Amino acid sequence: MYKPERYIAFFDIDHTILNVNSGSALISEAFKSGMMSYSDLIRAYYYSVLYRLKLKDPAIIITRMARWMKGVRHEEFKRLAEQVVDKHLKLVIRPDILNEIDYHRRNNAEIVILSSVLKEICIQLGAHLGMDNTICTTMEVVDGVYTGLPVTKFCFRDEKRIQLKDYCEKHYYNLSAAYYYGDSIEDLPALEIVGNPVCIAPDRKLRQIAVSRNWRICEW
Repeated sequence: MYKPERYIAFFDIDHTILNVNSGSALISEAFKSGMMSYSDLIRAYYYSVLYRLKLKDPAIIITRMARWMKGVRHEEFKRLAEQVVDKHLKLVIRPDILNEIDYHRRNNAEIVILSSVLKEICIQLGAHLGMDNTICTTMEVVDGVYTGLPVTKFCFRDEKRIQLKDYCEKHYYNLSAAYYYGDSIEDLPALEIVGNPVCIAPDRKLRQIAVSRNWRICEW
């Protein structure tokens, strides 16, 4: 049976919790540390432009961007992720999102990150924000080294919806009482299945849908 006394709120990271894309800071620090080659850096920025201008399927872009991690040692990357969060991401958290998180915490909600961002970043940021759990992209590690491939699927687009629905079913949360905070049309599959969709400074396509469906829009 569902838990009437407790509900759940899911939060995206890039351009939702943060007012930037975390990938840019990760790429910059990875290159400075020598973890990423110059050719990988150029390729990453190229794919970033394609993603921002929506010139290629985002799912393909994300898959190709992650290939630079092949051969990187897991422990080294975990230290890099901690550095990225401490040095960059903590500084660009939207102040108003902290109020939303605090509101849900005071109302006995479970608060969960649901993002395509890599697990190592999500865990560090989630700990800083006091999140109850994280659902994100987990990259495969074999013998302490990344293969450049995800363990299952990137937590993106339809996979977000699947993960959100599965988590609610597993933990007996009612979808009609659930919240999801997102910013992009790529978040639409997750936004559509919760009773409380919230759009944070949404892109043009998501804004049009949000207005037509009378969803809450926050211009932070």
